[in-house]
Amino acid sequence: MKTLLLSGAALLALPFSAWAQGPVSGTVTDARTGTALPGATILLDGAASAATDAAGNFSLSAVPAGIHELRISFLGYEPLVRRVQGQATEQRLNTTLQPGGVLTGEALVTASRANDRTATAYSNVNREELAKRNFGQDLPYLLDQTPSVVVNSDAGAGVGYTDIRIRGTNNTGINMTVNGVPLNDAESHGSFLVNLPDLSSSISSVQVQRGVGTSQNGGAAFGASINISTLDVRREAYGETQNTYGSFNTWKNNVSFGTGLLNGHFTVDGRLSRIATDGYMNRASSDLKSYYFAAGYQAKNTLLKFITFSGREKTYQAWNGVPEPALTGNRALLQQYIDNGELSEADAARVLQEGRRYSYYTYDNQTDNYQQNHYQLHLSQGLGSDWNLGAALHLTRGFGYYENYRANRRFSAYNLQDVVIGGDTLTRTNLVDRKWLDNYFYGGTFALNYQPQANDRFQATVGGAWNQFNNDHYGEVIWAQYASNGNIRHRYYFNDATKTDYNAYARATWQVLPKLGAYGDVQVRHIEYNIDGVEDDQNDVTTRARYTFFNPKAGATFSLAEGQQLYASFAVGQREPVRSDFTDRPAGDQSAKAERLEDFEGGYRFTRPDASLLGPGTVLRFEANYFSMNYRNQLVATGQLNDVGTALRTNVARSYRRGVELTGFVSADDKISLSTTLTLSRNRILNYQDVVYDENYEPVVAAPRASTISYSPGVVSAHTLEGQPVKDLRVALLLKTVSRQYLDNSQNAARSIRPYETVDLRLRYALHPSFLKEIELGLLVNNILNREYVANGYTYSYVGASGSQETFNWFFPQATRNFLASVGVKF
Repeated sequence: MKTLLLSGAALLALPFSAWAQGPVSGTVTDARTGTALPGATILLDGAASAATDAAGNFSLSAVPAGIHELRISFLGYEPLVRRVQGQATEQRLNTTLQPGGVLTGEALVTASRANDRTATAYSNVNREELAKRNFGQDLPYLLDQTPSVVVNSDAGAGVGYTDIRIRGTNNTGINMTVNGVPLNDAESHGSFLVNLPDLSSSISSVQVQRGVGTSQNGGAAFGASINISTLDVRREAYGETQNTYGSFNTWKNNVSFGTGLLNGHFTVDGRLSRIATDGYMNRASSDLKSYYFAAGYQAKNTLLKFITFSGREKTYQAWNGVPEPALTGNRALLQQYIDNGELSEADAARVLQEGRRYSYYTYDNQTDNYQQNHYQLHLSQGLGSDWNLGAALHLTRGFGYYENYRANRRFSAYNLQDVVIGGDTLTRTNLVDRKWLDNYFYGGTFALNYQPQANDRFQATVGGAWNQFNNDHYGEVIWAQYASNGNIRHRYYFNDATKTDYNAYARATWQVLPKLGAYGDVQVRHIEYNIDGVEDDQNDVTTRARYTFFNPKAGATFSLAEGQQLYASFAVGQREPVRSDFTDRPAGDQSAKAERLEDFEGGYRFTRPDASLLGPGTVLRFEANYFSMNYRNQLVATGQLNDVGTALRTNVARSYRRGVELTGFVSADDKISLSTTLTLSRNRILNYQDVVYDENYEPVVAAPRASTISYSPGVVSAHTLEGQPVKDLRVALLLKTVSRQYLDNSQNAARSIRPYETVDLRLRYALHPSFLKEIELGLLVNNILNREYVANGYTYSYVGASGSQETFNWFFPQATRNFLASVGVKF
């Protein structure tokens, strides 16, 4: 690999005179007062590329050769449009904005975004960066190079069900919003992006906040927040299509269009997409369809925008993973699985035949089928020169089922009578069932922002939300070998859930001294959660839960010099248990406790678009962030799953995550650039007691000891080396490393995911024919070293009759070397 990387670096460093591109930097100030305008949006050729910092400074690492449009906008000011010419040396633009501009979409996400004044750890990913990474894989894979991120895919290749972990926390602890509207499922807390395929093609920007971050609508952030915005205003008409084909018969096709600004007030944007794949794993196919439509009206002080987007997915179930012998080929271990009833003789034969691509299911319609429709109405209203209001109404409609073939099931488990044939009584049958979800999520959010134009030393936001979630859970038998007394679509269980969640928060930043800033944020959140009925095992899951949380946050920033900042913050986050924490326990057991997190973040930021530092056109950024996340009653994964692949969890009294995140970026006139991030962490449970069960299902409890939290690697790194060896051709090598992850909290290497590293190669080449704006050819080769690795798994153990402990591991192998090739056309 060392030879490969050195060869790639040599290729990228070739000095071609055709590059002729360099950085553009500058300041943005108020034309009347001369004060800096922090948070102004910088767009290059219509793509959000940067934002001004607390001193009004911005920098673009590279502007390609040719003439480009640079647009600078800020809430309450007239936008400024400048033409810039890409050149090898640095350009500096000092600009002023006149008050009175048209509101833009950025005003609507101001309340949920962090900036250099909020003393938190965050990363911004703009439309251009997403487009470079987008070959049809799910959004987590597009964020894979951001700090502390680990991703995995059930089907093995990034399409279908995927998951993201940040600082060891999976998506149930990651607050995710789209335009400030909660996306996390209200009951499971998960964000299932498989329901919104190709959403990335409609995103204008993403901000990833690590730790508790700022107050957000929806569930609490216990590892991070991902704030998605689709609200940009593209003033020029456009038409685009993206088409991808790759390994495992993977296809992505979409078409996007926009009218631009009509009559100075109206915009219409839309997209249709389809993504399909057979999957790396056998019988792990996905058929995904989606649309996005937005219509907006804007005037001097008003922006009104209606947005609807929807996704429909059909995925063959791959959430069981593969048993360990499929990876090792160990026949003795395979026999152990057979003897324990984990596998039949026929399945064991298929394990040896299919190997690491083994699929547990063979029924032809063992599929998950779900549709999710989103409707959002956004208003941004200027209220004089210093105030603006952002508000939204939303409705999400979700419905669907997954279908299962079940062998040799008891009639009584499905509320059916035994069948008498002649003198024989049958107590079991083969059948096909469907488990349904049918839900509505609706509510409203608001944020009142105070941003004085005459003096930006003090800024404040007051906001909140009210949301309600109604969800019916039920199961139907659609076929049975012996029908008993059931009718077609016999319903064998039903329960309904209602969850009401409302919150209010206030946040302010104050520049106390020219170099010293202070930040404060308080949130009150109240939740009421009711479940009535029985679950599929006929267990009564009636639940009544009430929570009220007070979550304060505070921080400070100190400017050491131009482009250098120290920051520190302390935040409290609290959240309620998820549905499975109640339903996967014995009837009436509501002992799952709410979690509390106290998060300290502190760090140093350095940004220097300075030609004198390393040479003309050099851009250098560096950040070091220390975090200490201390939990009480943290709900951690036990390593086991329920029957739909959801991780089972248990409260642990005391635990922590502590570490340092190092990120850096250097670009030499954009001839070659290197971005890198490294996370070193220690993730521990204090006084953890491992519990296994004997053959009589009695618990066997180990002595308490300190242990590593499950699914929490101590080392995560990501590195991208990119350059332009010839004009319009960009080449990138992407390296990812993840250290050992334990499948449960026992810190037992026999129940763990081995460390792994992957290298990807990305090529993009742009053509500019006279009859089109652009044709772009792309190639992504994943895992070019052809490593066989797994990125996720689960485990469980029990004590057998002999007194020895038996362990069974299941893993989710990821694809070996594979490719995705794309053709994009812009009209």
